[in-house]
Amino acid sequence: MTEPMTEFYEGNGGAQLAVHRLGAGRPVLLLHGLFSSAEVNWIKFGTAAKLAATGFEAIMPDLRAHGQSAAPHDPDAYPADVLVKDALALVRALGLEDYDLGGFSLGARTAVRAVLAGLTPRRLVLGGMGLSGLAGWARRSGHFVGAIDRFGAIERGDPAFLAQAFMKTMKIDRIAARLLLQSVDDTSAEALGAIVMPTLVLCGADDQDNGSAPELAKALPDAHYVEVPGNHMSSVTKPEFGEAITGFLQDRARAS
Repeated sequence: MTEPMTEFYEGNGGAQLAVHRLGAGRPVLLLHGLFSSAEVNWIKFGTAAKLAATGFEAIMPDLRAHGQSAAPHDPDAYPADVLVKDALALVRALGLEDYDLGGFSLGARTAVRAVLAGLTPRRLVLGGMGLSGLAGWARRSGHFVGAIDRFGAIERGDPAFLAQAFMKTMKIDRIAARLLLQSVDDTSAEALGAIVMPTLVLCGADDQDNGSAPELAKALPDAHYVEVPGNHMSSVTKPEFGEAITGFLQDRARAS
C-alpha cells in the first residue's frame, strides 16, 4: 500500500476521529502536534513511508479539533486530558495490544500522559519535547490562546505571528482549538519515573520551544536522546527525523 487508508473511530464521548493507516506489520501509533495533522507531521515528509518500508504499520489519528477529526464547539466535549482519553479509546477500538507509541510536541505530551494513564506500549518516541515543557503548559498554551484571540491582527515580527500563519495554513477551527488548549494538563518531573519502557527523545538542534530534550531523556528511566537538524517547525520535515524513529524501533525490535 503506497497511500494511507483513512478510517473513522469514536473517541471520548463519541467524537469521530480520523485515523490514517499505512503499511502492514507491527503497529506504531503516532500522535501529531498542535495545529498540525497526521498528514503534515507523519505522511507528507516521509516518516510514515519509512516505517511502512521497514515492516511497521503507521497508525496516525488526527487529534480532536484537527485535520479530518471532529471539532465540536461544546465545552463539554473537552474534559480534562481529553486527548489522553481519545488515545485510550483508540487503542481499545483498534484492539492494539503489542504496539509502539510516538508523538511530536503536543502529541509527545499526550503520549507521556497516556502512558501514565495506563497505556503500555513496548517502546515510546517523544519528539519536540523537553523536560520543562511537560510541566509548563500554562505558559505555552497562553501563547497560543493569545494567538487565537488576536487572530488576523498579528503582524510580522510579533512572537505569535508564526502561530497565526500556521493556523491559517491548516484552516484551524479556532473555537475548537481554544477549548482544546484549556483541556491539556501538566506532567511533573517526578511522575516520569513510572515511564519504564525504552524511549527515544528526538528533537531539532535549534528547537528549544518545550525546554531541554536532553534533560527529558535523563529524567526517564530508559531513554536516550537523538538530535536532528531543524527547529520546532522544521525538524519533522527532515529525513533524519523519520530515519531516527525507524532506526530506534528496528534496533529495539531486534533486541527484544
